Amino acid sequence: MTTTGPTSQTFISQRMKLNYFDWGNRGKPPLVLVHGGRDHARSWDWTAEELRDDWHVVAMDHRGHGDSDWVSDGNYQASDMVYDLAQLIHQLGVGPVTIVSHSMGGNVSLRYAGIFPDMVRKIVAIEGLGPSPKRQQEMRSKPYPDRAREWIEKKRKASGRIPRRYESIEAAFARMIEENSYLTEEQARHLTIHGVTRNEDGTYSWKFDPHLNVWPVEDVADDFMHQTWSAITAPTLLLYGSESWASNPEGDGRLDHFVNAEVIEFEKAGHWLHHDQFDRFMQTLRDFL
Repeated sequence: MTTTGPTSQTFISQRMKLNYFDWGNRGKPPLVLVHGGRDHARSWDWTAEELRDDWHVVAMDHRGHGDSDWVSDGNYQASDMVYDLAQLIHQLGVGPVTIVSHSMGGNVSLRYAGIFPDMVRKIVAIEGLGPSPKRQQEMRSKPYPDRAREWIEKKRKASGRIPRRYESIEAAFARMIEENSYLTEEQARHLTIHGVTRNEDGTYSWKFDPHLNVWPVEDVADDFMHQTWSAITAPTLLLYGSESWASNPEGDGRLDHFVNAEVIEFEKAGHWLHHDQFDRFMQTLRDFL
């Protein structure tokens, strides 16, 4: 069994330098791991270590996350992230690929799978469909001018926000535990160590861009999203935690837009079910792959 860690690599997407981690074994079936919002590629380390002997595992850092560049104007669009994923796979020169993704990364990966169905062998998305239909309806009930004004006000505040500085890595670790009480101490420390950067004054800050707290007022229309999901031909596994805020697509109608998808719900798991119930997640993943 290979025991060395991954190598850090870069690629260019829309003039930005983006980072990914390559776990080796080129020539094995390609497996791309895509993290969620305000997260980073090294959150997949446990999954990668379990699969690296049988797969060529690659984990990317989204723009504005991890060791990838921040967007100069602070505006993050899902369509640009889809381009980044497409560019990574294109530059790797492999395919079709298998994708395992989480949250925002799942949203991006499912769009990629519908746009390039021939390039995806199988896809797993952990809570990757975005806000539920009910939540979207609530958001859209507010007049568009009001939502646009709120967006401008939030962006203005974000532009002046300095990333929070923690006096010690222990303080950042405590914040990580506070965010997800399901994490073990070992998991939280690992995620913290790889999720922070040390400032010149010795303090620590999270690597992600503060502008990621403010998303555009509108995304693609529902009809276009449904068309994209319907265009996915690869076997699709949608995973949900029973104690997460996310809505299960089997109960809210969104599963109807997929032609070849299965939903599995994990008990005693929240939004990061691949951390919360790792052993069950890995068994489910292996069975599917």
